[in-house]
Formats: sequence, structure tokens, C-alpha cells
Amino acid sequence: MSIMNEQVVDYQLAKQQFIKNWGEFGLNWGVNRILAQIHGLLLISCEAKCADEVMQELNISRGSTNTNLRILCEWKLVHIQHVTDTRKEFFVAEKDMWKVFCQIVKHRRKKELDPLMEALQTLSAIEGNCERSKEFKKMVSSIETFSKKADKALENIVKESPSFLVSSYMKIM
Repeated sequence: MSIMNEQVVDYQLAKQQFIKNWGEFGLNWGVNRILAQIHGLLLISCEAKCADEVMQELNISRGSTNTNLRILCEWKLVHIQHVTDTRKEFFVAEKDMWKVFCQIVKHRRKKELDPLMEALQTLSAIEGNCERSKEFKKMVSSIETFSKKADKALENIVKESPSFLVSSYMKIM
């Protein structure tokens, strides 16, 4: 086997491993494996891909491909690119990892933290003067305070530039 063929094989294996790992990471981050695999494929692709190419490369159904591509577009992790002389939509991933991180944080806040804070606000309004209700209200209030601080911290992180965070991290270390 020539060096060129070995490099191609190494690239193909590395690409498959990356996509597989990105899918596994996605599960840990609370998203489905296929969505993360599609994102991983587009993230490492040099050119935009149409849904058919994504389907073929990942061996997934048209419905799953289209659904997950739309979700990635809603999250602004993937953008639609129109190519002249074709009706197909092509998809390209956001390659700036800071922007990717910020978009994920914004989505997770909206999906997880905002509903939690709404629920806690409702729960903190319970009536009762018994010891159990006082302890319940105290705990809900504590979680609510922590959640508000976490929300503010995430908001500040998203507003900052990556260089500020890296320099702050280095100072802490």
C-alpha cells in the first residue's frame, strides 16, 4: 500500500472515529446521538453537504436527517447554504468553537434553566406555616438563588470574548 493510500485510510478511520465520538459526547450533553453525529460530520467537512450526502455518509433515514438538520439550524450550529443552479439546500457547520459553545449555552439555558426558574418561582409561593412547609420553602429559595446566580454567570460568559475567559482562567491557575 502506498503512503497516499495509507493517509486516506487513516483519514477515513479518523473521520469515522471522530463522528462516533462526537455522537457519544452528544449523549453526555443531553442531545441525541444522530444529531451530534450530523453536527460532527458537518463540523469536520471542508465543504457544505446536502441532506442526501449526510444520509449516505451516516447511513441514516431521510426523516431523521431532515429533522436533526432543522434542529441544528434552529440552534444556529449549522447554516443553510444555497448553491446556484440547484434546488437542494446545503448545510455547513459553524466552525468557530466559541460561537458553538455560546449557542449551546443559550439553548441549554432556554430549555433547562428557564423552566426550572419558573417552576421554582411558582413553588416558592406555597402557603403554610408548619415546619415542613418552612423547610420546603427554604430549600426552594436556596435552589432558586443558586439558579439565578448560575443564569447570571452563563449570561456573562456568553457576553465575554474567549480571550477574556482564557486570561481569567490562567490567572486562577
